[in-house]
Amino acid sequence: MRLRLYENYRFLLYTPFYAAHAIGAYQAQGLEVELLASPGPGRAETALIAGDADVIWAGPMRIIKHHDLHPDSPLACIAEVVCRDPFSIVGREPRPDFRLADLASLRFASVAEVPTPWLCLQEDLRQAGIDPDGLNRIGEQSMADNLAALRAGGVDAVQCFEPFVEHALRNNGGHLWYAASRRGRTSYTALVATRERLASDPEPLLRLVRAIYQTQRWVQTASPAEIAAAIAGFFPDNHLATLEGAIARYRLQAVWGTDPILPQEGFERLRQGLISSGFVGREVPFNSCVDNHLAEQAVH
Repeated sequence: MRLRLYENYRFLLYTPFYAAHAIGAYQAQGLEVELLASPGPGRAETALIAGDADVIWAGPMRIIKHHDLHPDSPLACIAEVVCRDPFSIVGREPRPDFRLADLASLRFASVAEVPTPWLCLQEDLRQAGIDPDGLNRIGEQSMADNLAALRAGGVDAVQCFEPFVEHALRNNGGHLWYAASRRGRTSYTALVATRERLASDPEPLLRLVRAIYQTQRWVQTASPAEIAAAIAGFFPDNHLATLEGAIARYRLQAVWGTDPILPQEGFERLRQGLISSGFVGREVPFNSCVDNHLAEQAVH
């Protein structure tokens, strides 16, 4: 059996997807998974509906947005892989007593490459009594440029994820102030298919989810060094030590799920951030965006 899987980005965050190839989890399920470069976030969903791919991985925020715009959207998340917010706030000076409210008086650079981390952080700030629009914030620069600005003293703190956090702590004198994973379950990345495909030809998708579950268990038990070695070929520009440190931190933060079931708690926490920021206009129902029946079969 063969599946075409769209990859929106090549991020270390997606380690379990790459590890599934590296440890032979797909082959063990009698499945050939072809990893394809997607036409890009937003366009990948349209291409999936058109049948250009069989499955994609994407942020559930994009599925919520698609349902917000198209109440008859056929898209459903079928397996969660990243279950907590992987972004952190790194500062130029040590600040062990950091609180999110401190950002109100600092020069801060947020992520520009993807929207979800800033959308979620805005909700955290509101919960802390801070108006996100009142921050002295740079929101247009890349994470690499933001780290350079942090090192040069142009900003006091930056929002970034791995391996940028590892680079900052290891090489640039940065200090980890806050990990957004502390917020709790926040659905961040899932496999997505159409409900038509789920109804007409579920077997390959079930095998895919079983392979992901096998990989999730391996990622929880293998050492960071083993995981880094397994996926290193996907990240040739990073040293093994960098990958190992970043993977160890992600696992400590429980960023990767231990099973593929996407819980309503994590979905609703994400959805609240999207609503409060104005990214979506309504409370799109959980059952419209999520179908856990393959994940539940894989686990049980």
